[in-house]
Amino acid sequence: MSYELIALLMFSSMMLLLLTGQRVFAAIGFVASAFALALWGEGASEMPFNASIQLLNWYPLLTLPLFIYMGYMLSESGIADDLYRMFHVWAGPVRGGLAIGTIGLMVIISAMNGLSVAGMAIGASIALPELLRRGYDKIMVTGVIQAGSSLGILIPPSVVLILYGMIARQPIGQLWLAGALPGLLLAGLFIAYIAIRCWIQPRLGPPLPLAERQVGWAEKVRLLGAGILPLLIFFLMTGLFLMGLTSLVESAAVGAGAATVAALLRRRLSLQVIEDTVRKTLSISCMFMWIILAALCFGAVFDGLGAVNAIRFLFLDQWGLSPWEIIILMQLSYLVMGTFLDDTAMLVIVAPLYIPLVVSLGFDPVWYGVLYTISCQIAYMTPPFGYNLFLMRAMAPPEISLRDIYVSIVPFVGVMIVGLALIMAFPQIALWLPGLYYGS
Repeated sequence: MSYELIALLMFSSMMLLLLTGQRVFAAIGFVASAFALALWGEGASEMPFNASIQLLNWYPLLTLPLFIYMGYMLSESGIADDLYRMFHVWAGPVRGGLAIGTIGLMVIISAMNGLSVAGMAIGASIALPELLRRGYDKIMVTGVIQAGSSLGILIPPSVVLILYGMIARQPIGQLWLAGALPGLLLAGLFIAYIAIRCWIQPRLGPPLPLAERQVGWAEKVRLLGAGILPLLIFFLMTGLFLMGLTSLVESAAVGAGAATVAALLRRRLSLQVIEDTVRKTLSISCMFMWIILAALCFGAVFDGLGAVNAIRFLFLDQWGLSPWEIIILMQLSYLVMGTFLDDTAMLVIVAPLYIPLVVSLGFDPVWYGVLYTISCQIAYMTPPFGYNLFLMRAMAPPEISLRDIYVSIVPFVGVMIVGLALIMAFPQIALWLPGLYYGS
């Protein structure tokens, strides 16, 4: 049996196990272990141990629980509620204003957390009930929350870009800066779509009643303070890192500590808040660790089969594809895999195969990291098995069906594909800021 056929059999076996509903790390780890033992015998038993040592030696991985802790501390302490109240007052008088404000809330939550899970939880628990109560169209607002929460893996401090930087051996600071403008571009495209659609169909997003708009300027200015605190934490954390005063891990520790101090100053810090924050942080962090560990084993077997050279030979020699056709094909493969895998599993399995090819074709690996992340965002929301679709189904109220969730995301996926095409056509959207800060 050829190595190419073995690699195809591995991948198809993993997909089949995932379709049975097995946990992601269990399916990936089982397939990796079974094929390793079949190919190399008892000696292959060392592979999981080597993967675990490699995982424990990834010092930047310490940022993962720290950033997750920061986001959940700001969420559990009620600061996210204050943020939504600010957007409620300032954007409510506009058609679709609350939906636009929800995108703004998601941007700030993304800058505090670096994951899409926290944005989804906050949007579904805080924004969604309020939007439905105000008469907003349930299909549109469901799509708004899913699309807005996906920004968490692109806007710094993106945990996904940290993991990409570790695997691709690219500077985290450059990746963070590269993700900032594309993240804001996607948020702007979402807002433009909501504003235009609600202007054409006012029933989808009615403005606040006149009685609720009559909020004094003193109250409006006071509410702006709700947005200042998270932004101060963000600029303190990323500013110290970009100025070279702190390392990446120290920057994450500064953010976690600042979020705790912010909750204390607002008299929101309690034993219950600490317990809930720590429990959720451990849950998400351990999930990531298990997935990375399993994916490292899978990637090691793939690499042992010579998959990198096989992919290069297939794309360039057998199919005769141009560099841009290869890039587009890579993005399409992420969309397919995203229906079964989360971003971390896709990254650890496929990035070691794709990144050497990307560099050899003459593309910037920092720019490609942004393309990968946006493709993951789209894959998260693509039926039939998008990761965000099932998260929303678990959190949404009973009146929102699975069909509503599927339908809601279609226009936002279209908007994100437009954003992806713009960044592919104009790489400086991603590369201008890192070039400006770090120089050519």
